[in-house]
Amino acid sequence: MKKNYVSVVFDRRKRVCVTGEGKVEIHIYFSRNERKYIPIHTCSLLAWRKYQNSEELKREVVLYNQVVELMEKRGEDLTIENLNLHLGNFDVTPEEKEEQEKMDNPMGFINFMKERISKEKIAAATLARKEVVMDSLQRFGKLCKFSDLNERNVLAYDEFLHQEYPRSQPTIHSYHKIVKMYVRIAFQLGLILKNPYDAPLCHFERGKYKERRPLTEDELLIIRNVKLTKKEERVRDLFVFCAYTGLAYIDSQMFDFHTMTEVVDGTTYIDGTRVKTGNAFFTPILPPAMVVLEKYNYRLPQISNQKANDFLHLIESRCKINKPLTTHVARHSFATLCLAYDIPIENVARMMGHSNIRTTQVYARILKTTIERHTKALITKMR
Repeated sequence: MKKNYVSVVFDRRKRVCVTGEGKVEIHIYFSRNERKYIPIHTCSLLAWRKYQNSEELKREVVLYNQVVELMEKRGEDLTIENLNLHLGNFDVTPEEKEEQEKMDNPMGFINFMKERISKEKIAAATLARKEVVMDSLQRFGKLCKFSDLNERNVLAYDEFLHQEYPRSQPTIHSYHKIVKMYVRIAFQLGLILKNPYDAPLCHFERGKYKERRPLTEDELLIIRNVKLTKKEERVRDLFVFCAYTGLAYIDSQMFDFHTMTEVVDGTTYIDGTRVKTGNAFFTPILPPAMVVLEKYNYRLPQISNQKANDFLHLIESRCKINKPLTTHVARHSFATLCLAYDIPIENVARMMGHSNIRTTQVYARILKTTIERHTKALITKMR
């Protein structure tokens, strides 16, 4: 059972009956001789009844728990001396606060981010992700000024991201990754005294993504042959095109058959550049994808990603496929289909526009059919 070292104490010195107000303190208890009281607030008895259930107090408890957890994780002795070493970075001194406030640029940190992002040459999808992060910072409201950029507030932001919505740890890590980039720039420009993300407590774990569930060839056949309404059919056809070319949704919407293809030995290939990363890719248009192109006179249906995903959930239900269908599942399915037919992983990486083969290896790890087939071949050949 996990031991709880952190608690909250109100009016330990019984001052409410004398002055009308008492101190709210964080009590960190390691042993009788290793304990510490940290004052965080002063209030009346009536105000305490409200404050004791507040999100602000809960965040304070979480922050100090994180300090103790870091000490345990690093195998440090749980002593007040070691605790104070961490709290020296964790709490901003009055002198540091005063100096940082003198340096504060009236632009503010969030507007600083907006200005930097507006000058970047980035894809629309990347811009959208950064705007989502800026929106979260505005809702959080404690990282608006440069003087707000300290370890305490970064940890509070992390807790806010966990509590606001049911976000996964990889998603939260990506939020921090974006914020950290602009905090680092602010530090390099001398707008802040120190980078809070350099502190050990602000090294957030990436976490693990959910295992990808691409479609098998049999499941793709079911989708290709199912009877659908006109609107569903357009979405299905776009999905099939991506599943047999490897194009991401945004790349399919930018695809131009007449300027982005070439024919080699009777097979048509797409020679293009990914919108998201700018990486070049060279991929075949497999027969089922070519059937889709011919059906639409070589101009793919134009559908919003959100609307396409809404219809894909209906198609998933009609086909009785027990896997969540999204436009990106088509791209995953193409990668595993290629690997299942023993196309070298280096070639699959080129088809997908992956700059690093490790990205492609994710698909190889989830593929079971090739392991089963190669195992059978190995058993028959063993002496």
